[in-house]
Amino acid sequence: MKQLPLTKQQLIAAMISLSLGSVAQAALTINGSTDTTSSARLSWGGADSLSEARNIMYKSNGSTIKKVDNGYGTTNITNTNSFASSNNTNTTRYNTTYRGAFGSSDMIPISTDSRSVAVIDAETGESIYEKDADIARPMASITKVMTAMVVLDAGLDMREEITLDPEDFVGPKRASSRLKSGDRLNRAEMLLMALMKSENPAAKSLARNYPGGYDAFMRAMNRKAQDLGMNTAFFGDPTGLDKRNVASSKDLVKMVRAAGNYDVIRRFSTTKSYDFFVSNYSSGNRTYKASNTSTLVRDGSYPIGISKTGFINEAGRCVVMETRVNNRPAIIVILGANSSATRWGDAKNILNSLATRRTV
Repeated sequence: MKQLPLTKQQLIAAMISLSLGSVAQAALTINGSTDTTSSARLSWGGADSLSEARNIMYKSNGSTIKKVDNGYGTTNITNTNSFASSNNTNTTRYNTTYRGAFGSSDMIPISTDSRSVAVIDAETGESIYEKDADIARPMASITKVMTAMVVLDAGLDMREEITLDPEDFVGPKRASSRLKSGDRLNRAEMLLMALMKSENPAAKSLARNYPGGYDAFMRAMNRKAQDLGMNTAFFGDPTGLDKRNVASSKDLVKMVRAAGNYDVIRRFSTTKSYDFFVSNYSSGNRTYKASNTSTLVRDGSYPIGISKTGFINEAGRCVVMETRVNNRPAIIVILGANSSATRWGDAKNILNSLATRRTV
């Protein structure tokens, strides 16, 4: 039988598959853990993503943060908070730096159409592609990654029920939502709603139910940004509907890198779909069938370890993600695409170029 030559797309897909090993959903083992409760694998879009996240969340002695960067750069983390305790006063300290210098490694030979792009080799911390990466731009719902980290840092009980109030639907902009005032979900489900489906009322309710209230939550978001060295960043609301929420692509790389230390963010942001059972005393109970806002996560063709999309008019179409291709981790930030097609076109262009990139 005559063997047909592989197309370029087939060759790239094969290289990505080989870089992931025998199963695409298999990923890194949590590094340096002696806790038997911390044996969950890191997610790369696998089918076990959500169930592992729920296991992590509902264990009373589970930590919100795992040290998982395997020594790539330095991310110093101190955190012993647990999900089941809201009275834990231990703090989280971050010092995110890189061993490499931006712009000193081999650049991937691509051209992008989005307004601002940064691609970082997460093993060396070096930039391998950047376009206006130092300019602060609106980030839209990319904001919710920071929202999730602040929620998890607080060590709150993830099983606690939260009820959406009318104020959760009021924001800097009008935005569509399938949630309703009076809907009741636990904190874990609200977080999944915010990360996977990008529901704005869910993010707002998480901030409102933070110790000290909404204003304390906003102070914590901006304080955390400073702790991470995000000097161009400002957060005016927890949803991303506020056009004042800005950061440069390089600073968002730091945020995604920090988010990689949270198992729950990895699991939830790469969950493809989930059927929520929503309770509501006034309008009755219902099932909310939700899918991930990222076409790349839903499709499953690429290894995605963290993902978050965003859009408001001022920001354009945005996405941040972590991937691992040719056994090398990378962080990708895309801001200001003028259409969804441009955003995903740039993302696929980068991912395909990483698959053929020299790795020695």
